[in-house]
Amino acid sequence: MTSRTDRAPGALTVGFDLDMTLIDSRPGIHACYLELSARTGTYIDADLAITRLGPPLEEELKHWFPADHVAPMATLYRELYPAYAIEATPAMPGAREAVAAVRAAGGRPLVVTAKYEPNAKLHMKHLGFDVVVVGNLWAEQKAQALREYGAGVYVGDHTGDVRGARTAGALSVAVPTGPCDAAELRAAGADVVLDDLNGFPDWLAAHAGGAAQGAV
Repeated sequence: MTSRTDRAPGALTVGFDLDMTLIDSRPGIHACYLELSARTGTYIDADLAITRLGPPLEEELKHWFPADHVAPMATLYRELYPAYAIEATPAMPGAREAVAAVRAAGGRPLVVTAKYEPNAKLHMKHLGFDVVVVGNLWAEQKAQALREYGAGVYVGDHTGDVRGARTAGALSVAVPTGPCDAAELRAAGADVVLDDLNGFPDWLAAHAGGAAQGAV
């Protein structure tokens, strides 16, 4: 794994969450839950499930399956996922421009997500995002990858993303495009709350410009 030790001193690395930050995963996840329900004969309210994306899959499955069934159901879901969720999932508005803004600033974009890493990588490949992807990390655990890659900024839509950024000592930039509204994100300690990723390039330009002035 490429780490921050391979980066030039002072290089900008910006981490992004995946679900409801870079991608609108609701259509694909909805379809996947419906298929899981059909295959297992277990009722899953897919409409409800997609309103609380962010935490690990197992947390949602606990609402629908007995505890001893959660692990095998998670395995089945992840096996179904490529066929039902990848094609159905678009990029969020402003996502491509946000990633491009990091590169334009001489930085490196990074995805750190709770999603199963192979499936997260499929999303990025399908949508044409050439980024490093680290999966299977939730909330404070995300700090592991953010520190490893030397990310100074982490962008996410969930209070768990804010906690991950703060644990890593990174600046928390939040967007209320997922299950958490702006007030929740601020209360969790987000340093910056944007309406959505459309505002990220201008914010990054100002942030990078301020950092450069401070270094003079």
